[in-house]
Amino acid sequence: MEYRKQAKLKIGAVELCDLPELGIEKLHMRVDTGAATSSLHVDNIEEYSKGEKNFVSFDLHPNIHNVDDIIRTAVEIEGTKTVKSSSADTEKRVVITTLLRLGGRQWPIKLTLTDRSEMTYMMLLGREAMEGKVLVDPEYENLLSVEDLDEEEDFPPDYEEE
Repeated sequence: MEYRKQAKLKIGAVELCDLPELGIEKLHMRVDTGAATSSLHVDNIEEYSKGEKNFVSFDLHPNIHNVDDIIRTAVEIEGTKTVKSSSADTEKRVVITTLLRLGGRQWPIKLTLTDRSEMTYMMLLGREAMEGKVLVDPEYENLLSVEDLDEEEDFPPDYEEE
């Protein structure tokens, strides 16, 4: 069987995504090509070690319409990153790796964890997570249909069958 490079997804300025490893489905995210890193709103961040590995536990709000709905989760820390906000403030953030499912495709992305409670969207998708995967048309929102979130492909990442 031969494979060729898969066409890039065309997405808008706002899209729905799943973060299946974190138990989040149909999350509205802001797509931001001006931001290098992606970020996710979490509360009650606690870092700890188990043996030689470092972990972070935190609270997620899987339903933006019900902030009382909370999932406590823990994942291995990928690293830390100093992030400069649009207001020129800097913040040191924990970085994790998790799967992003978008438009019937999925791939691992790095996410910084932070308090985005003052922002409209709980997640920001930065350009590092989009590289080689998507084309952004900022004129539109929600170019991908909700049904696409539930489809999975049997092809290797980045390729489709000819």
